[in-house]
Amino acid sequence: MSLPSARRVLKIEVQAIQDVLDRLDASFEKAVDFLFACKGRVVVTGMGKSGLVARKISATLSSTGTPSFFLHPAEAVHGDLGMLARGDAMLAVSYGGETEEIVRLLEALKRLEMPLVTITGKIHSTLAEASEAAIDASVQEEACSLNLAPTASTTVAMAIGDALAVALLERRDFRHDDFAALHPAGRLGRKLLRVEHKMHAGAALPRVSPETPMPEVIHEMSDKGLGMTTVTHPDGRLAGILTDGDLRRLMEKHRGATLDMRAGEAMTRNPQTIGPHVLASEALNLMEKRKITSIVVVDESQAVLGVVHLHDLWTLELM
Repeated sequence: MSLPSARRVLKIEVQAIQDVLDRLDASFEKAVDFLFACKGRVVVTGMGKSGLVARKISATLSSTGTPSFFLHPAEAVHGDLGMLARGDAMLAVSYGGETEEIVRLLEALKRLEMPLVTITGKIHSTLAEASEAAIDASVQEEACSLNLAPTASTTVAMAIGDALAVALLERRDFRHDDFAALHPAGRLGRKLLRVEHKMHAGAALPRVSPETPMPEVIHEMSDKGLGMTTVTHPDGRLAGILTDGDLRRLMEKHRGATLDMRAGEAMTRNPQTIGPHVLASEALNLMEKRKITSIVVVDESQAVLGVVHLHDLWTLELM
């Protein structure tokens, strides 16, 4: 049966993370301080399974506001040392703390005055002793039934890397907009897009005045293709809106007389509006809840900035 084995593995790894949590101390704060003070890139390195963990940590740092790249330590001593520069900092992942390929980098780090932070299971190892901050990532046992394959130890290292990334994110006051800017093509980035990035504005914005004759209103709606138009005062503030549905109801009620009306006589006053900095996903939820296809985007003074349409937001869900 595989389930008992799976449960045993997960229990061991959960306990390993709990053990690290219980002994987390000032060395973690020192590590964050050094990485936050880095004016260049955080260079993350590791060999074997630790190298794979290092790659993931580097990717997480980069996506949360801390410029970073992964450096393979063996490649570094064969020419890639040129990737390092003064102002960088190194984060090394090495459970034993004696990884030969990383130890050979110490001289270069000293020459470039690069601070070293190490995630290690051996707090008195060569790398730990050479570090400005060494985080204890030791485990009582690996989850491997042979107690050989890196399992609990790599889980702990990965979790510590996540903790460092989040601590740096918070120290930098990294916000939703920053995350979206770094993930413009990803699903998460799309969910964090603001209404101002999806609205129809400028020449694409349907706009008439309260005095606009109905034939011109219809032309504006048809020309802009959103099934509606805003009605604005001379100073740009919103007076109301007119939609395709409004026109149909007017035609049923007033027949041909509708064409003799002006926008201000037929518009819907006090329509639903939204601010430009609201998340596009929130605007989509609001439209679906209200069963409307467009929302006017206004600023604090009710000046019209644009119109966001339901179809524009549906594409965020489909992509």
